[in-house]
Amino acid sequence: MNRYARMLAASAIATMIAPDAFSQTARSLVVPYENEPPPKLTIEPPLPGPLAKGVAFIPYRVENLRILPVGGASARQLSPRVGHVHVTVDDLPWQWADYGQSDTIILVNLPRGEHKVLIEAVDPEGGLLTSQSIKFTAPGK
Repeated sequence: MNRYARMLAASAIATMIAPDAFSQTARSLVVPYENEPPPKLTIEPPLPGPLAKGVAFIPYRVENLRILPVGGASARQLSPRVGHVHVTVDDLPWQWADYGQSDTIILVNLPRGEHKVLIEAVDPEGGLLTSQSIKFTAPGK
């Protein structure tokens, strides 16, 4: 009987507490797009070990921007903010886009001499959000 009394008491307490627990409002984890902090891009120098062998591993980090393969005007309103990265080497007239969150640009077979890599964080339609570049010298082959 003692066990039955404890079960009834626990049930009564749960009945009194449960409505309060379920009546609380949920907080949204989504921040309105206009109030989000701006994207930040950080590029590190190429790793020295691989660079000495002719391969440039250039680590980078993007904050306040999720790198995802989405595009179009409606994707510009997503929160948290989404976009992708454009990479340009040596001011060439072409570039490539990275949608994969790799966080490292890898360049192989660079000719000997100084090189410049520009990384741009862009919105889903390719509009510039922030950019940074780095210069380094490759030993070549």
